[in-house]
Amino acid sequence: MTHPHDSGPAATDLLALLPAPRLAPYVKAASGDPSVALSLYEWSSRMASAAFEDVGHLEVLFRETLDRALQAHYRESDVGIPWFLLPTPGGAQVVAAIDIVRARLRAQGRETRDQIVAGLSFGFWSGIVGPKYDDLWRRAIHRAFPKGNGTRKQISTAIEHVRKLRNRLAHHDSMANVDIPFEIRRVYDLAGFIHPDAKSWLETFSRAMDVYAQRPAPAQDTVVVPARDAWPFYEEHKAYVCQPGRSFRPVERIAFYADQEIKPDVPRISHRRDDVEWTEAAASRLEGSDNRDDRKIATIIQKTLADGWTEGSRQVFLLSRRGDASHRALVSALPHETGGRGSAFVQRQRYVSLHALEIAQSTRDLVGPSSG
Repeated sequence: MTHPHDSGPAATDLLALLPAPRLAPYVKAASGDPSVALSLYEWSSRMASAAFEDVGHLEVLFRETLDRALQAHYRESDVGIPWFLLPTPGGAQVVAAIDIVRARLRAQGRETRDQIVAGLSFGFWSGIVGPKYDDLWRRAIHRAFPKGNGTRKQISTAIEHVRKLRNRLAHHDSMANVDIPFEIRRVYDLAGFIHPDAKSWLETFSRAMDVYAQRPAPAQDTVVVPARDAWPFYEEHKAYVCQPGRSFRPVERIAFYADQEIKPDVPRISHRRDDVEWTEAAASRLEGSDNRDDRKIATIIQKTLADGWTEGSRQVFLLSRRGDASHRALVSALPHETGGRGSAFVQRQRYVSLHALEIAQSTRDLVGPSSG
């Protein structure tokens, strides 16, 4: 494969002009190749830019739907006063934020209603669906998300994930180890809670996945997880469940390490969902959904609760099974050849490629850094 920077010395000279800590994830992902590392660094910038476009459009949609719901609730067109200048539940923070924006706009001669709404920060709009505004949610804000499940937690959790992604993009963090497809789907899903057309619009014009496909150093596509319990769970449920918020690099598949071997099945991830409410009530809601993934998750919740699992929240990966076109299975399990007495191939999770798994005779043949 050729890269824009075929001259090793030129790439090395360019890399020397940039901060070493900033370049470290790119050099690591490129296995030390300076040309590939520089191409990956450039790709990361393009990727961040494309993702930020989607987040920016969502921010406008999010702000607009909240503003409309509040206008309607406070009968703004009848009383002739913007909702944010009226007493609102939890209004102390609202007043303070509005005053700051108004003072800035007044100094610029631009103090209009629309400019005030647009001038409020993303933090303000994401915060207004937080627990401090629970009363306002019940009275008005829930109407801003007619396609959600009606709970404030669903929206506040979703916007918090988008806010974290937005911060990474704004601070020019590396995209090399960000699961872009998963994060972008979260943006689309939140738009879908507002209106299905909003989700379709973002999906149609977004260039994020096109840029993602241009990554010069393909990510290791399979995560190997310790699976003493996870392997039999997969065999029964065709899923993997772990704690909420656990981070993963961009991967397409999961492999299972148990009984001192990597099991032969390497299923493809068909759906990933974080912060799943693990309760009978949530299972009942999901069971009645038209979405097939919702119904699958409902079944898993019901069965595990019946088996004694505690309520809470979890992260779920729905996985392929033998017979599916996307499923892969090794010729046989890969035995673990220990590097020392009592050592395990994976402690928390480890990343490899499907190709490496397919040609390996044992874990000794696998390369790829471990990840905690």
